[in-house]
Amino acid sequence: MQETLAMIYVWLKAGHIIFVIFWMAGLFMLPRFFVYHQESEPGSTEDALWAEREKRLLKIILLPSMIAVWVLGLALMSAVGAHLQGWFHVKLLFVILLSGYHGWMSAYAKKLARGERPLKGKALRLINEVPGLAAAIIVILVVVKPF
Repeated sequence: MQETLAMIYVWLKAGHIIFVIFWMAGLFMLPRFFVYHQESEPGSTEDALWAEREKRLLKIILLPSMIAVWVLGLALMSAVGAHLQGWFHVKLLFVILLSGYHGWMSAYAKKLARGERPLKGKALRLINEVPGLAAAIIVILVVVKPF
């Protein structure tokens, strides 16, 4: 029985890591798409192409990856009792914040598709740093387990 549980655990962990990589890749790509989209002429063919690329990235990569990260992560949490450890609560907070960031980017993509451009390119370039900072903090929490 222990051997079966151990095998399931390593597969859950592998799947979780794989989908974190996919999700993070999308979180890095989408703001860059926004920069290019924002630089295109509103109403142009290029504008429509960027809106379609953003929509596909959100629907095909980002949303399914985020769902898989949550499902596999919660399964791992249950398997090892991580919810009883302090570091996990901080990690969970950062994952919730990344999920909110994902939601904000989804909403921003819809604004761009409607021709709205509320942020400047420089702000979007700065926003692009959010997932990297969150990922660094999460990795440190998971590997070091500082508390």
